Amino acid sequence: MSTTPRYAAFDGPRLLTSGSKLEVALALRRAQDAGAVGPLLAFDSTTGAVVDFDLRGSDVDIAARIGENNEASPRGRGRPKLGVVAREVTLLPRHWEWLAAQTGGASVALRRLVDEARRADGGATAARRAQAAAYRFMSTMAGDLPAFEEAARALFAGRRDEFAERIAAWPADIAHHALALLAYAPAESPVSS
Repeated sequence: MSTTPRYAAFDGPRLLTSGSKLEVALALRRAQDAGAVGPLLAFDSTTGAVVDFDLRGSDVDIAARIGENNEASPRGRGRPKLGVVAREVTLLPRHWEWLAAQTGGASVALRRLVDEARRADGGATAARRAQAAAYRFMSTMAGDLPAFEEAARALFAGRRDEFAERIAAWPADIAHHALALLAYAPAESPVSS
């Protein structure tokens, strides 16, 4: 899965741009400066949630607050080149005993178990996340549009064709983005132990 979430900026029902946090924040700033009708909203494409950006100051100030141009970010524990993150896991003593007896130790065994569970999942978790993201976005942008309830039912029933039919009369950028979020389910490739 990509570690760089994509974002989208809207001026009312019109999509301004989609891209990185910085690209979207700067597009919002330009629209604000140009007197956009609005409302100006940004969305996280992974969750469908509204994202607030502090648009004060220059482009450099905005970039510094967002942190995308911050080369001096501190390195944490783990193996940063692989994206390994250290977190706490709470288990019963019998679980720790079993993990300790595994080849490679507890971390390797846990990674292997998680990868096996992800493969067995068949993409169901990613599909549910994509559904939730599409619903969050459309609740904000289309909650008062015709056929919203019917579209939501089709979305959660997994009837994509019906969902597309229900939202076809919505403003084009809103309908297109809702469908794009539904299809966004990030591909999660297993990481080798």
